[in-house]
Amino acid sequence: MSKEIFVVAYEGGDDSTLLNYAIERARREDATLHIVHVLEWSPYTFLTPQEVEERHTRRKQEMTRAKEAIIDPAIATATAAGVEATGEMRYGQVVELIAATATAKAAAMIFVGRSGSNSISARVFGSVPLGLAQIAPVPTVIVP
Repeated sequence: MSKEIFVVAYEGGDDSTLLNYAIERARREDATLHIVHVLEWSPYTFLTPQEVEERHTRRKQEMTRAKEAIIDPAIATATAAGVEATGEMRYGQVVELIAATATAKAAAMIFVGRSGSNSISARVFGSVPLGLAQIAPVPTVIVP
């Protein structure tokens, strides 16, 4: 029987509470963590071929830098706590990609941090935790 997988929608930096909570739950339930950081994608229209190439190059640089600064340390933290962990960088729309990752990994649960934002834009356009609560294919734990 394989271990359950918990997907962690990880922002890095101030998300230590989220990561620590997910690690503790994984340790108690003998689960594996799959830590995902999504770099937001914003569509550009009418790009020249040169602009498309520049954007592609910048995207690769951003992905590498974010993996080294966010995913690798999070995996190291989980591993040091005795929890098996994998991770990946994604580029696109956060809510859709986290939900798709949970489906692809056959995850048992998603963990996401609550930003605490009370801004008008978050209330009008929604937030990642709210979006995941609406479309996630598995139970979603929102960690304050």
